[in-house]
Amino acid sequence: MRGDRRYNPPMRLATLFITVLAAVGCVERTITITSQPSGALVYLNDEEVGRTPTTVRFTWYGVYDVRLSKAGYQTLSAAQEAKAPLGDTLGIDFFAEVLPIESKVNLDWHFELRPLEPVEEELLVDRANQMRALLEAETGEGAPTEPAAPEENAPAASAE
Repeated sequence: MRGDRRYNPPMRLATLFITVLAAVGCVERTITITSQPSGALVYLNDEEVGRTPTTVRFTWYGVYDVRLSKAGYQTLSAAQEAKAPLGDTLGIDFFAEVLPIESKVNLDWHFELRPLEPVEEELLVDRANQMRALLEAETGEGAPTEPAAPEENAPAASAE
């Protein structure tokens, strides 16, 4: 019966679609960043996100600029790629978002920080002497010296 309002295929399809959308699933994407030693300050795309070990949420796959810094260690800068797993590739990801199934994707990134090389005092003094010699050679003058202290036994200047 076409005039019967109880049987309406487009309306049933719309109701089914709305029901599925109301019960949509969720994909939680996180990156866990660790370092050796731990406690390094982490920046993702120039935004501070915490200290290692840390876990941050992300939305998009692709290349992220990662920077880690810690006192006494060289700052580490790297381009790290967040690769999509098979279930999160274009086309398949639609079903992961729509189906009432929760999905978790966690990427683990680990970085090794290198300690700063100590500058020895001798090396610093050698560099200073080299710079002084270079300055003397270019200007033809000796390096400035401190004025000599007045002698204690020198006669005082008389005012005439």
